[in-house]
Amino acid sequence: MIYLHNSTNSYKLKILFLFPYPVGHAASQRFRFEQYLTILDNEGIYYRLAPFLSERTWRIFYKKGFFFKKSLALFKGFVKRSFILFQVVKYDFVFIHRESFPIGPPIFEWIIGYVFKRRIIYDFDDAIWISNSSESNRFFSPLKSHSNVFKICRLAYKISAGNDYLLNTVKKYNKNVVLNPTTIDTINLHNRFIHHSNKILTIGWTGSHSTNKYLESLFDVILRLKEKYVFRFLIISDENPCPDCDFMEFRYWNKKTEIDDLSEINIGIMPLKHDPWSEGKCGFKALQYLALGIPAVVSPVGVNEKIVEHGVNGFICRTDQDWFINLSLLLENRNLIERLGTEGRKKISEQYSVNSNTANFIHLFS
Repeated sequence: MIYLHNSTNSYKLKILFLFPYPVGHAASQRFRFEQYLTILDNEGIYYRLAPFLSERTWRIFYKKGFFFKKSLALFKGFVKRSFILFQVVKYDFVFIHRESFPIGPPIFEWIIGYVFKRRIIYDFDDAIWISNSSESNRFFSPLKSHSNVFKICRLAYKISAGNDYLLNTVKKYNKNVVLNPTTIDTINLHNRFIHHSNKILTIGWTGSHSTNKYLESLFDVILRLKEKYVFRFLIISDENPCPDCDFMEFRYWNKKTEIDDLSEINIGIMPLKHDPWSEGKCGFKALQYLALGIPAVVSPVGVNEKIVEHGVNGFICRTDQDWFINLSLLLENRNLIERLGTEGRKKISEQYSVNSNTANFIHLFS
């Protein structure tokens, strides 16, 4: 489906958004550009939203099997993108989040940039030049050219990079790179402060099938903590990372209950591996926790060390013993949880909120 902004008679600018997933479903899209759409409305800017996948296909795309349905979805997506090309000249900017087409060379970007001379804003919040295909789509993985990222960077008018690591990696291909962090809407979504008066404290994690793997490194620490303290261990995801683990509670992620579910957490964790892919991450879990006044306990990978200030709004853990000690401190001290949470909410509001980043986002289209 293609979504059209309810138009008026005059516009400052016209923007075409090309992106992989249906509106309102993928975190990267929701927190990179979708939450700014109301602001574009208020600025008198016309936009058109063109996802690659339909909602029906999205529901099966990261599940095993469904080869023919996925292949048909790729064909339909190619046809839709081809029709859109004939309308590209109507727009001042084409904002491409991650990619316009998931496999093959960047043909659409080349036509948009070189043939139709449209200004491309190329946006990403992961090290997407590194292969990170899911097991459910292994067949299509060889068809995906990760070097496309750098080719599109050369084509782009401007690049919107989610953190310094991404920015510094791609600026040799295009000097016009803007640091555009992933942000939180602290007014309309993450708009509450959690007071940690729960009778039993909860250590929690939120993520998806692609990041579940990072949790395994903490299971031994959680089991050690369980021997000493009484607490809940809550996992919120679209896939259960350990169906046989009785030391955790699992809850399926649901957009409608997202904030209510997160509000049950008193201590938010974000373990990561030290690898190039993780370096490119934009700290979204930590941002969500802190925005709600939940201290974030994280691995010192990528932007995490910029978002989390050790002992101020959370803790940075380099070893298993660090995780055990810092989580123990929080489980033993509700006042510390409250203090760190207050500082976390303040930092997000000042540096990683939609309000604080609005001018930066709007300036992409100049």
